[in-house]
Amino acid sequence: MKLFDTTLERLQSSLDVRLARQNVLGGNLANVDTPGYQPRELDFAEAMRARSAELAASAAASLPAAPPVEGHLSVSQTGLAPDATTRLVKVAPGEGGLDGNGVDLDRTMVELSRNALLYGASTRAAGKKLAILRYVAGDGIG
Repeated sequence: MKLFDTTLERLQSSLDVRLARQNVLGGNLANVDTPGYQPRELDFAEAMRARSAELAASAAASLPAAPPVEGHLSVSQTGLAPDATTRLVKVAPGEGGLDGNGVDLDRTMVELSRNALLYGASTRAAGKKLAILRYVAGDGIG
């Protein structure tokens, strides 16, 4: 019987990736007046896929390995473990200022607010999941 499902792990990953994205966006905002600065972006979906692959690899490492089957690929041969540096990308140059700075202040502020809202939603979901586990562990006594 499995006591915990993957929901808490996914919520934790979501919180970690949202925090990293907030730091990247904050870095863009901090460099709004830096001449020639090109903004960076953290692709949330790609980072979550990478995190899921890392979790799956660590779970598979803790299980005994199955004997190899002729004609099947092993996990190490498929290249499923993405490089952490591939998740941080430079934003395509847009309307830059005269100094070559590509940070769009309005867009960055909107993305910061949106990311913070989604971070809060993830924390509330994690809190609800933990409340359910607390309820079950207490034999239904609230």
